[in-house]
Amino acid sequence: MLLCQHSKLGQDVWLLPGGGVNAGENLLKALQRELWEETGLFRAGTEVHFEGPVAIVDSIAPDWSERRKHVIHVIFATEVSNVALDGVASEDEAVGGHRLFEPEELDEVTLHPPIQRFLQRWQSGDPAVYLGEMWVP
Repeated sequence: MLLCQHSKLGQDVWLLPGGGVNAGENLLKALQRELWEETGLFRAGTEVHFEGPVAIVDSIAPDWSERRKHVIHVIFATEVSNVALDGVASEDEAVGGHRLFEPEELDEVTLHPPIQRFLQRWQSGDPAVYLGEMWVP
């Protein structure tokens, strides 16, 4: 599983590659663009297959938080072939690195949103699920 490293509030955290949807852009086009920006995928010869959405997560800042924010994470599974990890590079300054993780390694990392358990159990063909509210500052 490929995750992107970001620094948030002085702490290194791991995120699934992704980001916002631009005006007039559908989810799959946004996913392709964000994968390109954060990982450089979609180079010649790279095969990418999408499944999903497989899960939805709400990240809603609590009322007491200074940051009034509500992010809806729409999670797709992406299978990539014909690419080596050393070929993964980001155009996004917020991405500090990339790493492939085995599902059992996810318990040891700070993942935003904290969906380790879902990622460890998910299998291709599973129905889409709503994972609820998972706010992490």
